[in-house]
Amino acid sequence: MADEMENQAPDAAGAEGATATDTAASEPQIDSAARRRLRGRHVPAGIAHITATFNNTMVSITDPRGGCISWCSSGRAGFKGSRKSTAFAATVVAQDAARQAIGRGMHEVEVRVQGAGAGRESAVRGLQSAGLNISIIKDVTPIPHNGCRARKRRRV
Repeated sequence: MADEMENQAPDAAGAEGATATDTAASEPQIDSAARRRLRGRHVPAGIAHITATFNNTMVSITDPRGGCISWCSSGRAGFKGSRKSTAFAATVVAQDAARQAIGRGMHEVEVRVQGAGAGRESAVRGLQSAGLNISIIKDVTPIPHNGCRARKRRRV
């Protein structure tokens, strides 16, 4: 019986030792600096989505798959009330979002503009002045093809 225990003990210890080394080998040790580098991923090209409404301007810069890299809006940039809808606010917003993206390693963007606000062109100029190369400018404003059903005619 003691021989059986001796035979079982090394097998059990061997099995535990094997699983411990296998787990250690499968999980690489990552220090905190490497984690920070992984979190702040380097993206060389992306898409700048500009939404210019009559009351606000929002710019979000994403990677090609759509994951947000940086964003800014007129309210976040410190503008309040009717100043949020100005062309100057759109320029400041675009420059702020572009600086954040450049910090992540972005150099080139494809611009997609949506909406009919005052900050359409000035936001594109703001991206360019911040140092991003613009490859394509696309207008993606939704256009109704037939629109909503009209109200019935008034009878007098």
